[in-house]
Amino acid sequence: MKSIEEIKPLLESPKKVVITMHQKPDADAMGSSLAMYHYLIQKGHDVTVISPTNFPDFLKWMPAAELVLDFESSNDKAMAALEGIDLLFCLDFNALYRTKNMAPFLEKMDCIKILIDHHLEPQPNFDYGVSDTSASSTAQLVYETIYKLGDDKLINLDIAACIYAGTVTDTGSFRFASTSARVHRMVADLMDRGLKHEIIHQNIYDNFLENRLRFLGHSLLNRMEVFYEYNTAMLAIPYTDLKRFDLMTGDTEGLVNFLLSIQGIKLAALIIDRNVEVKLSFRSKGDFDVNTFARKYFDGGGHFNASGGRSSDSLEKTVERFLKAIEENEEQLQ
Repeated sequence: MKSIEEIKPLLESPKKVVITMHQKPDADAMGSSLAMYHYLIQKGHDVTVISPTNFPDFLKWMPAAELVLDFESSNDKAMAALEGIDLLFCLDFNALYRTKNMAPFLEKMDCIKILIDHHLEPQPNFDYGVSDTSASSTAQLVYETIYKLGDDKLINLDIAACIYAGTVTDTGSFRFASTSARVHRMVADLMDRGLKHEIIHQNIYDNFLENRLRFLGHSLLNRMEVFYEYNTAMLAIPYTDLKRFDLMTGDTEGLVNFLLSIQGIKLAALIIDRNVEVKLSFRSKGDFDVNTFARKYFDGGGHFNASGGRSSDSLEKTVERFLKAIEENEEQLQ
């Protein structure tokens, strides 16, 4: 994979471009993609952003979010946008299977594929890009890419808002270890450009329906289990809970982080029956590597302290597998 700086000549004349992200995109996936969109349209390119699936309502405030195509619900438009493209930007994922039903089409495309991502172990599917696991977020890497291409003058308030949204969420509001001095310097630059950060916080964190708060209370009261002998806490959510509280995409976002607030907990796990499959989210403190844990036991991966996985077993069987896995890792969890 050639360095991201080497795409500069490719951007000097108008191109047909598609930007895509991982399925069920979070604020970093959506923020980085829309930031790149606002940058590229200023360069004169024909740009379409495609999400492999729907995305949370609390992200729909982002500038140009209304233009994002959902590959599942707007398949004809998405396929037309993919036809004959010159450049494909792949943001916040590094393996094509993370685009769900888009993956078979992306794999066959002979366009130039460009990666901007911060997850571990990228697949060799990309022609150009940056894969930096030390970065707090893909949004941060988009900001740095624009600088590397000599176009920092194009960072407007739309780009700034999208970059900040991706960064604030992926850093846990600037509390995770990935929040480096370089992150704070970036935010200071964005604020110097006129960024209003408090509005973004309100749009992301104070923009849910009552049923989500009731679901959180129900989950913490009735679904949480703590295994102090393994310094581990777990939430196992049946599909009936999702239906009972009428949850939408994004309503379980951040739930796993509550478990890490328990004194002494080193590993937190959120296990949700999505009906089609069981999804797992892992968070850890210190030196417990949940990327390796997720890859070994649950066909997943991600970051050292934040990762995810999946299971085709029932919720009950998946929980059994998880309990066996933490027992096998008892020494590392001490």
